[in-house]
Amino acid sequence: MVFPNPANVVSDPVEVIDDIHDQMTEDKPIEDVDEDATSDEQTPARVILFNDAWHTFEEVIGQIIKAIKCDTKKAEQITMEVHTKGKAVVYEGEMTECLRVNSVLEEISLHTQIEV
Repeated sequence: MVFPNPANVVSDPVEVIDDIHDQMTEDKPIEDVDEDATSDEQTPARVILFNDAWHTFEEVIGQIIKAIKCDTKKAEQITMEVHTKGKAVVYEGEMTECLRVNSVLEEISLHTQIEV
């Protein structure tokens, strides 16, 4: 960083701060950012559940029902996919809801991941 005073002696601190600010902001255009377009809530995300050797089918099915409020048949389908393929998408949607679903699944230490 270049100081306005070659001897690095500060005579007027406000002037020095103004000069530093000018150096940091020159030739840098300010970009408009669309807040709605970059919102985490609008970014599609997925909760992935991974297979493990510790939880029973009944435990996993019960926790999926609790997490996404689905019927038993849907929870069984997801659980079977996790068992046969090693992982499955449990929920897809807004990040805030993904965080909630993920938290419920992790209550019994299920191995999960959120993908964006």
